[in-house]
Amino acid sequence: MQEFKPVKEGKVREIYDNGDNMIIVATDRISAFDDILKNKITDKGAVLTQMSKFWFDYTKDVVPNHMVSTDVKDMPEFFQNDKFAGRSMMCKKLEMLPIECIVRGYITGSGWASYKENGTVCGIKLPEGLVESDKLPEPIYTPSTKAEIGLHDENISFEQSVEVLEKAYPGKGAEYAEKIKDCTIALYKKCAEYALSKGIIIADTKFEFGLDENGNVVIGDEMLTPDSSRFWPLEGYKPGQGQPSFDKQYVRDWLKANPDNDLLLPDEVVEKTVAKYKEAYELLTGEKFA
Repeated sequence: MQEFKPVKEGKVREIYDNGDNMIIVATDRISAFDDILKNKITDKGAVLTQMSKFWFDYTKDVVPNHMVSTDVKDMPEFFQNDKFAGRSMMCKKLEMLPIECIVRGYITGSGWASYKENGTVCGIKLPEGLVESDKLPEPIYTPSTKAEIGLHDENISFEQSVEVLEKAYPGKGAEYAEKIKDCTIALYKKCAEYALSKGIIIADTKFEFGLDENGNVVIGDEMLTPDSSRFWPLEGYKPGQGQPSFDKQYVRDWLKANPDNDLLLPDEVVEKTVAKYKEAYELLTGEKFA
């Protein structure tokens, strides 16, 4: 049996080269504020992979995606065991674009902090009188740069995203910038409407896009998971305050409240986090997580 070693390791994912395609494995690691925490969150990697699969299937008519299969039987023998089952996705190889595509439908987090200061979010002027967690009149697109592990992503304007892409792809910067912005907004609107019908508000999320061998824009990485999004329960939603969440905001809040945490979460926070991830999966897909 051929043994595989990851060709790249991210904060949460490991990537294996499989010739014409690649295999992305979501581990049970969790990161917050750009640090990898010492705890593992049981089943987290499988929840992320299965949720991404659900959304890739749901949106394939909007934007093509990189998913080939999540069945380890379709993968080399090395991956056909419990360690990789459920958490592995075989994907087309893409040349990833150097922009994180963030879309915000509600005002919260760093966006709320910025709005209180000067009425803008990432340089975009918003209406006066908004309160924390308010729904925005229209979703806004706030791209950022991609940082290496340990460094912080940097929010940039749409115009700066054109410049970044033009530098990487001379003559194509504006075209790619417009395309990924349009895809981001279209995906968010379709998925946020669906999620609302299942009792979940998608407050904001991020997407990553790449180019396939023909130069087409394709969505890659993960999609609308609790790691890449803010999910709030629709029941009890009340603007003017922070909202309870199905994502790792619970982890972030605990870390902020316990600054001497040494990147180690107590068991109860770990248990509550994985329960939230599974609850979000089951609400959105209508299926029991197994």
